[in-house]
Amino acid sequence: MPKNIAIFASGSGSNAENIIQYFKKSKEFSFPLIISNKADAYVHQRAKNLNVKSVSFRKQDFETGEEILDLLHKFKIDAIVLAGFLLKVPESIINAYPDQIINIHPALLPKFGGKGMYGNHVHKAVRASGDTETGITIHFVNKRYDDGNIIFQAKCTVEPHDSYEDIARKVHELEYEHFPKVIEMIFG
Repeated sequence: MPKNIAIFASGSGSNAENIIQYFKKSKEFSFPLIISNKADAYVHQRAKNLNVKSVSFRKQDFETGEEILDLLHKFKIDAIVLAGFLLKVPESIINAYPDQIINIHPALLPKFGGKGMYGNHVHKAVRASGDTETGITIHFVNKRYDDGNIIFQAKCTVEPHDSYEDIARKVHELEYEHFPKVIEMIFG
């Protein structure tokens, strides 16, 4: 029986789509559910195009986690992947899935992590810092933002002339290349 993995996403869902496409022919992994905190997130359209069930919950629903846990159990979810998910995962879900929730962060943690550090906020901070490299960090989720044990990091160079958009493009390439492989390694 395949391992059922839910994806949590808040935005366009490009990482979610990349992951699902990567595992399309897999007999070991299934991605039957996408959960979002935004009803108008483009990830729902991607889910529809991929024939994957997607559901949105309000922020207050995430705070208790009860309804989400019910849904995860209904879909027999074994693990959770955060792919551009902006809310803190409630303790009830973390406790129900110990070491079975991973996140991708668009920087080399512990730098540029924590509350409010997501998407272009991260890339702008990297640009402003003068750092000559950035990258991605894939880590386990715990009770604090971007604080769980690091599983994997990949780096890219930040050139002096790079805009934050250039940095974002380089980081996205790393995400698309590595995230599915790390999911396969961790949950396989």
